[in-house]
Amino acid sequence: MKISRGGWVHRLLVALAQNSLKAEKDLIRLEQALNNAYEGIIITDSEGMILKVNQAYADFLEKDIANMVGRHVTDVVENTRMHIVARTGKAEIAEIQKINGHEMICSRIPIYDSGKLVAVVGKVVFQNVDDLFVMTDRFRSLKKELEFYKSELNRRLVAKYSFANIFGNSQELELVKQLGKRVACTDSTVLIRGESGTGKELFAHSIHTESHRALGPFVKVNCAAIPETLFESELFGYKEGAFTGAKKKGKKGKFALANKGTIFLDEITELPLLMQVKLLRVLQEREVEPVGADQPEPVDVRIIAACNKPLEPLVKQGLFRHDLFYRLNVVKLEIPPLRERLGDVPILIEKLLRQLEKETGIPVEGVDADVEAILTDYSWPGNVRELRNVLEQALYVKNCTIITRQDIPRILTVNRSDSDIAEEVHTLKFLLRQTEEDILRRALREEKGNRAAIATKLGISKSSLYSKIEYFGIFS
Repeated sequence: MKISRGGWVHRLLVALAQNSLKAEKDLIRLEQALNNAYEGIIITDSEGMILKVNQAYADFLEKDIANMVGRHVTDVVENTRMHIVARTGKAEIAEIQKINGHEMICSRIPIYDSGKLVAVVGKVVFQNVDDLFVMTDRFRSLKKELEFYKSELNRRLVAKYSFANIFGNSQELELVKQLGKRVACTDSTVLIRGESGTGKELFAHSIHTESHRALGPFVKVNCAAIPETLFESELFGYKEGAFTGAKKKGKKGKFALANKGTIFLDEITELPLLMQVKLLRVLQEREVEPVGADQPEPVDVRIIAACNKPLEPLVKQGLFRHDLFYRLNVVKLEIPPLRERLGDVPILIEKLLRQLEKETGIPVEGVDADVEAILTDYSWPGNVRELRNVLEQALYVKNCTIITRQDIPRILTVNRSDSDIAEEVHTLKFLLRQTEEDILRRALREEKGNRAAIATKLGISKSSLYSKIEYFGIFS
């Protein structure tokens, strides 16, 4: 076929050549823009294979572009989630990612063509490495400061949980939650009973949050952590000059601080008999009498109490007043131990891992099927608190994106045929914990909260003491 100059075929070929030249120039400009961008950019296909990396990103990783393109992103980028975005199709904007020991802010955006995901673009927000480090240091400092103020506010007067934070859908748990929601709408006194680690404080927070007192203060009192000689002044306060060493302006007690709100009395079984009499008066008369006061003062406060051992035997032994027991036992919430709702374990695993991922900055996709089966079959003497501790430890020892059998304590992986041995070990472990907790509580009372004296008495370091106090949740 002869092509004549100026004919339609000639004009078509010229137009195609011009379009091709323009496309080539546009591609060159795009390459130049990509490589001269201050931000690090990486592009993968729908399978997570690296298609493109700009020079800024390669420099940050201290790698050659040629050694990155064509490889799977998990083999090149530490803690990456590009392949996860490729799988889920959900964008992740301004997320924290740790690379080479430093936290950076990045976004991962899925790219679609005709409704089909074809690529994922990852972008690191920084101008150069020094700017990134300065920015993340400032972010870390501000984050710590914010967390400090938030924790102080929450520790003092604010409830920080609701029923939405109580995870699980077992019938046993749902019944307790429903009762908790119904009683939250009233001012009735509530007694929460359950083993250590079942979430009694979580229910107390939730009841307050759902009540008409939600905007009022929520004051927590750990009765096991207050020396007996200080109970009265801590709970009811004191007036100026009430005793030697008293503050000039006196001090408000916990009940006065909780006015118009809720007071949560944890470990109520540790309340001395004298204080039980005074608490009974608060329940009956709705008034408190500070140390050194001439007359009682009215208080408008809702009382939620909690205990981790039965009160009835203590009543029979004369260690707990029967009239106070009946006053507290108006509405009783029995929190089921985790071993009675093992079907909730998979839900708890997912929720706890997401919490721990935020707290530690360590990314994790989940646990493998074998680990989930092991955790669901364990009796959990330490309940949800123990499960959380196991998962947190696993985060620090894992070697891949999911938690595997080798990452969890060996005691959990005892062969099913050795169930009798396992149960004995579980029981021994539980008894050892209970004994340690009892000794620690007794030392706190005897030494009137003096941490240095307690550490010396128990023969442990102060850091170890603080860890144990936090673990058992017995700090005030």
